[in-house]
Amino acid sequence: MTQAQAAAAIRVARTTLLAIEKGQRRWQPAELQRLAVAYGTSANELLRRESVHVDLAPRFRKDGRYVDVEAGKAARILVGLVRAEVELENLLGVQRPSNYPAERPLLAGDVRSQAESDALELRQRIGLGLAPVRDVENLLELEFGVRVYVPPLPSRISGLFAYDVEVGACVLLNANHPMTRRALTAVHELAHLVSVRDATSIHFRDDRPKSRAEFYADAFARTFLMPPRTVIEKFRAYTSGFSTLTYRHVILLSDTFGVSREAMVRRIEELKLVPAGAWNWFQANGGITDKQALEVLGGPAAVKTGTAQSGHYIPPRIAALAAEAHRQELLSEGQLARLLELDRVALREVLDKEAAEGEPSAATPLSL
Repeated sequence: MTQAQAAAAIRVARTTLLAIEKGQRRWQPAELQRLAVAYGTSANELLRRESVHVDLAPRFRKDGRYVDVEAGKAARILVGLVRAEVELENLLGVQRPSNYPAERPLLAGDVRSQAESDALELRQRIGLGLAPVRDVENLLELEFGVRVYVPPLPSRISGLFAYDVEVGACVLLNANHPMTRRALTAVHELAHLVSVRDATSIHFRDDRPKSRAEFYADAFARTFLMPPRTVIEKFRAYTSGFSTLTYRHVILLSDTFGVSREAMVRRIEELKLVPAGAWNWFQANGGITDKQALEVLGGPAAVKTGTAQSGHYIPPRIAALAAEAHRQELLSEGQLARLLELDRVALREVLDKEAAEGEPSAATPLSL
């Protein structure tokens, strides 16, 4: 809102609102209530010292509108989670460390070559070498300090990325997608942090790249998760003595690198280890099924499927911070319910679950 619009909403002159903002005039209770209504929030949230008002959502809009309804909903989910986590951190005095990769602006020329070079350089910097990455989501959080959230989203949305100087890098991934697909999406968003971190991104499932930044992100993700030398070595080891590529080879390779079977086959096509069109051949001949993967890998745990969740999604870290804030009586149940956008019953379930997981003994205090 402009100052004039906000002043009209609380029924005062613009000069009066300006005086209030400068601390030269105190609020009247009715004015504060009207402003809260106008902004769709509560007077309690406006007055809380720790309340966080950063808004990432407008950055996902084009010409004042979201790309579509589902994208707008996902952007609002990200904003709500970031606000809640940052406010709880501020309240508890938690400093979230970050170790972001150095920025590598896009250069003229072959953007794919640049992406491959940057991905391999980053692997070396964090000590991965050429080894496969087993848990990308934890890598983003623990190694780089990126805020990663995994709520259930519409199937066509794979992920969102946003960076704000106040809250840092934030990534939203789709819990309804298999972990193998989420891994590629997570590194795709990491690539945006490396190259164009000031630009927000919505990544749609099966969306073809349309910009140099997207071509960079796709190439970066493939190289980071499937380094050429390692893929070639594993491919030769698994296919030694065979004249054809079988579904068993694909399953073993995709499990080794923690990516989808399609991503794996397309990568070995790209590296010219098999003829172009290999994935299309598998698809035309019955595909590669989860049942076959279970037979090859030897157990249900090996097939990493998504974890769609019912109800309102609360990340484990936010749940732990909320429980600690409640334990220290820094926020009431009502304040926590509004902050987390839960009703009282759902909030109580979150707090009870955290309490049930055990508390540290009096002799070993836990510092967040």
